[in-house]
Amino acid sequence: MTGLTHLDAEGSARMVDVSAKPQTARVAVAEGRITLSAEALDAIRAGSVKKGDVLAVARVAGIMAAKKTADLIPLCHPLPIAAVSLDLALEEGAIRAVAEVSTSYSTGIEMEAMTAVSVALLTIYDMAKALDRGMTIGGVRLLAKSGGRSGDWRAPADDRP
Repeated sequence: MTGLTHLDAEGSARMVDVSAKPQTARVAVAEGRITLSAEALDAIRAGSVKKGDVLAVARVAGIMAAKKTADLIPLCHPLPIAAVSLDLALEEGAIRAVAEVSTSYSTGIEMEAMTAVSVALLTIYDMAKALDRGMTIGGVRLLAKSGGRSGDWRAPADDRP
């Protein structure tokens, strides 16, 4: 089983040894969206959701989730996160979450950015589900990453919203 770093020679899961890799500055940006009814979106915009300020709570939840990624994804390394930002934009029929996470370490930070987005969107669902149980979360993906041995990467321009 060559090429899969999280599997050993017998195909068993393992945590990759990054101790020999240099620590470099790394940044990852991820996004995702939750589609929801006009009623739910209007309530969030107006700040009238009974559970409180949905966007503020979702932002904090996403930031906290980035810091807990290694507790959620079994083979992720616990990373010293330098910064997390999480932006939530109200769109037509949706809320778009974009997270940027950075570190100086020996392994990438992409999972932390995608975890931040995912948990922020799940928090929106939890807080607004009384208004719309049909909300849909999707499109969680990496937009860009920089640093490390593999260098910089960006989602193709024709694949970006």
